[in-house]
Amino acid sequence: MHTLDGSTNQRKRNLHSFVSYNVLCQTFVHEVSKMVKKKDSDKNIVNVEDGKNDAVENGDKPPNFADPPGFVDTITDEELLGDLLENKPKELEGVDSLVVVDGVPQVGPDRLEKLQIVIRKFFSKSGFINDYFPEENGTTKRYIFLEFPTPALAAEAVRQYNNSKFDKNHMLMLNLFTDFQKYSEIPDEWEPPEPQPYKDQGNMHYYLLEPDAFDQYAIICGIGASVQIWMNSNPEPTLVEERPRWTETYVKWSPLGTYLATFHKKGVALWGGPKFEQIMRFTHSGVQFIDFSPCEKYLVTYSPMSEHTSDPKRLIIWDIRTGHEKRSFGTDQPSVWPIFRWSPDDKYFARISVDVLSVYETPSFGLLNKKSFKIPGIRDFSWSPTDNIIAYWVAEKMDVPAKVTLLDIPSRNEIRAKNLFNVADCKIHWQKSGDFLCVKVDRYVKVKKEKNEYKYSGVYCNFEIFHMREKQIPVDSVEIKEAIHAFAWEPVGSKFAIIHGDVPNTCVSFYGVKIGHPPALLKRFEKREANYLFWAPCGQFIVMAGIRANGGVLDFVDSADFVIMNSNEHFGISDVEWDPTGRYVVTGNSIWKSKVDNGFVLYSFQGKCIKRNNVEGFCQLLWRPRPPSLLSAKQQKEIKKSLKKYSVQFESKDRMRMTKASKELVEKRCRLMKEFEDYRQKRIEQYDAQKSRRLELRDHVDTDELVSDTVNVEEKSIEFLIKEEVTVVAMEE
Repeated sequence: MHTLDGSTNQRKRNLHSFVSYNVLCQTFVHEVSKMVKKKDSDKNIVNVEDGKNDAVENGDKPPNFADPPGFVDTITDEELLGDLLENKPKELEGVDSLVVVDGVPQVGPDRLEKLQIVIRKFFSKSGFINDYFPEENGTTKRYIFLEFPTPALAAEAVRQYNNSKFDKNHMLMLNLFTDFQKYSEIPDEWEPPEPQPYKDQGNMHYYLLEPDAFDQYAIICGIGASVQIWMNSNPEPTLVEERPRWTETYVKWSPLGTYLATFHKKGVALWGGPKFEQIMRFTHSGVQFIDFSPCEKYLVTYSPMSEHTSDPKRLIIWDIRTGHEKRSFGTDQPSVWPIFRWSPDDKYFARISVDVLSVYETPSFGLLNKKSFKIPGIRDFSWSPTDNIIAYWVAEKMDVPAKVTLLDIPSRNEIRAKNLFNVADCKIHWQKSGDFLCVKVDRYVKVKKEKNEYKYSGVYCNFEIFHMREKQIPVDSVEIKEAIHAFAWEPVGSKFAIIHGDVPNTCVSFYGVKIGHPPALLKRFEKREANYLFWAPCGQFIVMAGIRANGGVLDFVDSADFVIMNSNEHFGISDVEWDPTGRYVVTGNSIWKSKVDNGFVLYSFQGKCIKRNNVEGFCQLLWRPRPPSLLSAKQQKEIKKSLKKYSVQFESKDRMRMTKASKELVEKRCRLMKEFEDYRQKRIEQYDAQKSRRLELRDHVDTDELVSDTVNVEEKSIEFLIKEEVTVVAMEE
């Protein structure tokens, strides 16, 4: 082996130096340990003598710190110094970073150089540093060796290139060199693994059994200094849990509300259950971003702090229930988070790179049909919230127009496509129910290229509306010639809202979509100071908000009749959050955005201010999500029809709750008053008991009998000169 054997002597010298260095370190540590033990023994002698003297003075026996006879220390070094031993230098065997590539074409000496060039180009992105082509009888063998800088990069190369097609007649198979030894040591008789004891985590959905359906929310104060979990009860919220330094940055609820994720230097921890016990932890140093799959089966962690973007451990996918790592990825280029986007049923996840759309399947975590989609010019994509359909768009190139495509997964069938001309950019907006898709298309009149950048003029906007539930998926267009600031679908329903026009007096337009009809304008609000739209989770109600530079104006609108139910202001507002039931809205002023007037305000869905909370160092408020209702659409519709029957019970409960709250408040005040009277009486008795001592100290003058006379007071005036001024007046002749 030319490349590998040629460095044997150097490795021997390195090994010799390494052993010598270890011996020197061990000698140094041994001498330091002797010095420390000597000092400790001297200190112990002094401490023991002092202890004996104290014991003699107190009449006690001197303490005995010796181990009992037959004591055996069962604590291992790994348990005691596990974190330090992880950083202990390890000697590599020299083959941990080797990969065996099988299936390589057999060539003679005349074609060896060409084969090497092709092989090196094929594996150019894998990061290998050396290669070796073994020969026999003047021709190469059907396998080669590749050497990588680290074992981790070697393992990633095996995952990425194994079973890849080299040419029409050759398929490459990759294995780690250490696998040969591993598989040769497999025992002949299989021993079943010991089952792990089941740990009961309690009822993870206990909060859904709350009789009054009060929702929970999490608050962070002081950038992780304190994390609080509150229940939004009436008339006052109830503290469920509070822990200092629960997280180092921020927290995040899982999509169905089962887990609370906290961030730490070494990884992520998940908490849940009635007492918020730790359910699972995932070790990933420097993690800053996480993403749950929609059904909470998997967790994606991302650490952008890695030294190399191609580090295979930069992005990891975990199984939430077992805590096992399913697969890791590198990121060759800066990406928009989330890098991976999940299908609604957790069966698939996908990401894009340059001219490639990669769709992976679970639980194998391999590419769908073992190959990616080659889509030149792909810019963005998005999954349908309810179906395994991907919508993506391709930028225009020369005379080829831009294109929006709907792709069915896993069949890979193109179910709808639409060509678009003069396109500068596109944004994909799915309705939460999956009934409609809107593609916001920024179009231009003229384009000019300057220094590898395109500059567009005469930009206007089109909204392409795809009717997903109709045959052949018809597409309607809505054109608006003004600047677009925000777009939002009604989550449950058939309306969408657009903010357009010149700042600060923008317009908010509402459109309705019906089967067989183009979108129709329903209502337009003129001269509104809004730049964000927030629909209630159940639809119908919407908040038009002016965030940050727009003064914090809030308009609460009922889209059933487009009446502004209420208007409020929250200066410095940075966030707006609906609770999962659509009953309450919270607006917050985070310290991450401003250092002044931090806190949050709770409103009803009608815009009535319920409570203002000034919280020092307020960072974040997140409502705990709820899973989808188990009731069918028909059952929910029947319940809405009979709400009047239940409203009497709800009003009665509210009155009892408020009466109870008033009674509790009166009892609390009475209790505080009684405590004060008792304290006052106790102090009066103590004061009276000290009277003889006061007389003794004050020459037997009873100062308690002295009464200050504030009526017959003699007043005395004292005058004194402050300054003297002389004014010269001219005399007339």
